[in-house]
Amino acid sequence: MFDFLEGYDLLGAFWTTVQLTVLSGIGALVWGTILAAMRVSPVPLMRGFGTLYVNVVRNIPLTVIIVFTSLGLADIFGMTMGAADDFPTQAFRLSALGLAAYTAAFVCEAIRSGINTVPVGQAEAARAIGLNFTQVLSLVVLPQAFRAVVGPLTNVLIALTKNTTVASVIGVTEAALLMKEIIETEAQLLITTAIFALGFVILTLPTGLFLGWIGKRVAVKR
Repeated sequence: MFDFLEGYDLLGAFWTTVQLTVLSGIGALVWGTILAAMRVSPVPLMRGFGTLYVNVVRNIPLTVIIVFTSLGLADIFGMTMGAADDFPTQAFRLSALGLAAYTAAFVCEAIRSGINTVPVGQAEAARAIGLNFTQVLSLVVLPQAFRAVVGPLTNVLIALTKNTTVASVIGVTEAALLMKEIIETEAQLLITTAIFALGFVILTLPTGLFLGWIGKRVAVKR
């Protein structure tokens, strides 16, 4: 039944999906945290930039952002991500950059919602003992905020895993591109789609269950 899959690197395609998810997830978490800090900053310019970025980016289709990273950053601005002569590597890195930039907007809002759960009195007490804004945020507010938003961040990570399929539009050889190739080459539509659907379930379901367990363990008791 599965003889038609011989000659296709199924595991390699899903491994590329995993790599895209991990790299872009780390980038989105870092950039999203910075954006969340900007959105609660006392500096109006930083608050304005954070608000503008989130509202603009999350309302742009992900496909547009991925195509821009390829055609805009690479072809127009010459940004090759250190892989000028290696198109597959360049496409992979640029797609990871685009996914991170897009997902960071949702990470930012999740973390900002966690920041809002921290009692105002704790931040005021921290400022009263002489801590500045950065110290209050990093030492008092963010540790509690992250514990409160493990669930929402899990949903963002699962969505990111599925969003990696968009990278196929610029030629990244991840699962969606291989599925398209198999469907176009082999007359096995139902079996092929079922296999790839199962593959994504295997990737996302254990992640959701594990992070859900972590979220319950670290939840802040109020």
